[in-house]
Amino acid sequence: MVATEWYLGFTSFGGPAVHFQIFYKMFVQDLKWIEEQTYQEMFALCQALPGPGSTKMIYAINIIRSGFTVGILSFFLWSLPGAIAAYGLAVGISRIRETLPSPVYALLSGLNSATVGIIALAAVQLSNKAITDKLARIMVFFGGTAGMLYNALWYYPVLMVVGGITTIAWDLHWIPHNMHTFKRVFFRRPEQNPNVEEGSSEPTELSDMAAKDATATATPTTTTQRQAGTVTQANIASGTPETTAAPLTSPAEARSTAGGRVFSWKLGLSIILLFLGTFTTIMVLRGTLTRPPFAFQLFANLYLAGTIIFGGGPVVIPLLREYVVSETWVSPRDFLLGLAIIQAFPGPNFNFAVYLGALATHGAGHAAALGAFLGYLAIFAPGIALHSGTMGLWGLLRKHRAVAAALRGINATAVGLIYAAVYRLWQQGFLSPDFRNGASLGVDPWWLVAAATSFVGCKSFAVPPPVAIVLGGAMGMVWYGVVAS
Repeated sequence: MVATEWYLGFTSFGGPAVHFQIFYKMFVQDLKWIEEQTYQEMFALCQALPGPGSTKMIYAINIIRSGFTVGILSFFLWSLPGAIAAYGLAVGISRIRETLPSPVYALLSGLNSATVGIIALAAVQLSNKAITDKLARIMVFFGGTAGMLYNALWYYPVLMVVGGITTIAWDLHWIPHNMHTFKRVFFRRPEQNPNVEEGSSEPTELSDMAAKDATATATPTTTTQRQAGTVTQANIASGTPETTAAPLTSPAEARSTAGGRVFSWKLGLSIILLFLGTFTTIMVLRGTLTRPPFAFQLFANLYLAGTIIFGGGPVVIPLLREYVVSETWVSPRDFLLGLAIIQAFPGPNFNFAVYLGALATHGAGHAAALGAFLGYLAIFAPGIALHSGTMGLWGLLRKHRAVAAALRGINATAVGLIYAAVYRLWQQGFLSPDFRNGASLGVDPWWLVAAATSFVGCKSFAVPPPVAIVLGGAMGMVWYGVVAS
């Protein structure tokens, strides 16, 4: 395993969309470590649970093939290179003076503009996957608009719970009978326009979600017909969503899922209960201690963020901003600077928590290495624990409509929060000697041009995100040259 995967943590740029393509080609097509059906089911599980999607996928693949110890080793090989780089970046940023030269501010504003464009593209792409009917569209809209209107540490978790309860009530027909007319009028299936999303409100099994969630959202390609239970290699490799959602497994195959071959349901349930116990204890202490140690406050906030992040790397941005920057542990300038640079790092985007943790503890007078460790542990542990436990319960959970219904509502609401993140980053993306903590990028239309350039370049011309970030920095320097002259 080490000889095969050691380099992935150093060379996998581009975020989860590209990571899933790399894993499919490497582990399914080339090495044939797992079957395609197993890959599909694990992809559905990674998308349905909180935490870093691509990290959970490589962890699950290695557990299925070689066991728990190898799975944990693969997790460290995959995540540590980017985490170490994030820690090094934090050490460097902590030594930067409070006031920077004007060209540097222009460079940073260009980087931030390009970052806003990339995150906006991620929001659109994830929306295309999350919106399976008009109710899901409403949940995305709800998450985005509600997230823009108010900020609080408790607010985002409440929004996602509301989203999950709403889809459960709708999919399981808990809505009163007098709502049926409304449903028939506004959620009926279009009769003549095949390009409009399906209006079906019938819930699907968790395993069916993989067909609609196909790994990335790269440029659209023509989808070919498939047999029931099989996603074509072209669609997984290109990351193009399927137009239909046939079940991935037959009833006979459903009795032998990938997760069941790794953990028993008893062990899986024990892992989940242990996690819930630790989570509850930490949250209770977080709310009751009057003067908790700073290290505990930081760990508790990042642990909460790691538990409620559905949708992967893009969703982590608004949560970390609220749970770290709003607490005044990290300045908006350092947050935006790190966010722009880390977009060009390999490996999981969740390593951003390592950067923020190191800066936070350094600013509080503690060792930066302590914050980096706490950030790494807090942001990754919840997702890995829940994924491990659910692999054992997968054969049981996939049969319950309420589980699929809740997760699709939570996921759609979390995607909406990315739009709120785009708005908030836009409002603080411009940096200058007069606005060291950030101002709106709308002060000059040039920054909108820079954001649009990264959006269009990545979406339509397959420009890698690191290249788009560098181009944004160059456009910032062009702006400075024109303004200075």
